[in-house]
Amino acid sequence: MAVVQVATNKKALHDYEVLKRFEAGLALMGSEIKSIRDNRVQIREAYVRPENSEMWLLNAHIAQYAPAGADGHEPTRSRKLLLHKSQIRELSRAVLEQGLTIVPLRLYLKDGIAKVEIALVRGRKSYDKRAVIAKRDANREIARALRNKQ
Repeated sequence: MAVVQVATNKKALHDYEVLKRFEAGLALMGSEIKSIRDNRVQIREAYVRPENSEMWLLNAHIAQYAPAGADGHEPTRSRKLLLHKSQIRELSRAVLEQGLTIVPLRLYLKDGIAKVEIALVRGRKSYDKRAVIAKRDANREIARALRNKQ
């Protein structure tokens, strides 16, 4: 199973606390998959919203594929996510009842098929972000000290 990473959303990992991750397929046009294979994707501002018992990826920017010409696609159009009904129900319920958010963490090609890893997240406060950074730095220092001792 060959997995090729196309885009990541590092800002989401900084701004949110990840509660649960899901893998979803994407309903794409032909010119979109070609742009994804060229790594011309940006998901930093993207988010997921449930509508009519479906999940939609909004604000993901997939650049136009130049050889497609006038038959190309809209770069920031809404794209349907392909998930199981039970997953859609679980995510919709969490968003509506608990006030959580769904964001894409990474977009990748798995055996030539575009997949997006989405996560159910809770927003972090600024002091939480500082605590996470301090903990990561402390762990890095410990690992460095252990490495130098050996």
